[in-house]
Amino acid sequence: MRRDWRETVRLATDLALLGFLVTLAALPLVTAGAAVAAGSAAVHHHLEYDRWPAARACWSVFRRSFVPGLLAGLAVAAAALLLAVDVLAVRSGTVPGGTPLLALTALLGVAGAGYGALLVVAVGTEPERGRRAVAAGIARRGRAAAGAAGVLLLTSLLALLVHPMLVPVLAGYALFALHVVTRRLSPSRPVPVP
Repeated sequence: MRRDWRETVRLATDLALLGFLVTLAALPLVTAGAAVAAGSAAVHHHLEYDRWPAARACWSVFRRSFVPGLLAGLAVAAAALLLAVDVLAVRSGTVPGGTPLLALTALLGVAGAGYGALLVVAVGTEPERGRRAVAAGIARRGRAAAGAAGVLLLTSLLALLVHPMLVPVLAGYALFALHVVTRRLSPSRPVPVP
């Protein structure tokens, strides 16, 4: 069944609103992980049932994800700090290797970000499963992680190109794109997405 153009515009505006809500909920920084998990669960619910979840369900996911999201946020901050230290050490010449090592470090950083984004999608997709079981399942999805890394790279490029007021909109679109790419490239669920 073909979608009407009004439904496409409605979905685009809903994703823009979702991006603003996720960004607002993540502003205190300690709530960033829970905000992204709740946004991811909302996108998954929309893709599965073609309607958005109730606010009460999103609030429940946000509350359940607060402590794990706080720990994940600290892990992401530590990984980003270590990656920045590595890049600065290679660029300054403290560590030998030059441009090839710098490119390899950047590639590994992007791959790590792709697996992290895949973990966000998996936790939003399957909140009832344990996080360890979800993390173990991610290790088998290399193509999906590469697709997620591509989505993150494209989102980062767009964030540099658009007006700063529109950057929060990208959060909703990025979550949607991560879910769609994961569904398309995941070996376990080849579900067609409209």
